[in-house]
Amino acid sequence: MIMKKLFLLLVTLFVFSGATFAAVNINTASQAELESLQGIGPAKAKAIIDYRKKKGSFKSVDDLQNVSGIGPATVQKLRKDITVGGGTAGRKEHKPAARE
Repeated sequence: MIMKKLFLLLVTLFVFSGATFAAVNINTASQAELESLQGIGPAKAKAIIDYRKKKGSFKSVDDLQNVSGIGPATVQKLRKDITVGGGTAGRKEHKPAARE
């Protein structure tokens, strides 16, 4: 009985931890998604969203340093948890061969 409860607990933790391993896209994240990042509270999340609205999409994770209140140490701490793209890195565009 104890083993069954322990197993269920581990399965539950595994299921709910899946969302924490997904990188947050700082170009599309909601206020709540940004606040889920360690060190980003309501004020910094709002500043990120305001920056996006005013300046456009972030080109790189390092561009996050341009947001007021976010410095290099914060970016370094968040680097593994954030992204600016939709997972298209390394994908090459297929171009048809030119006809003669």
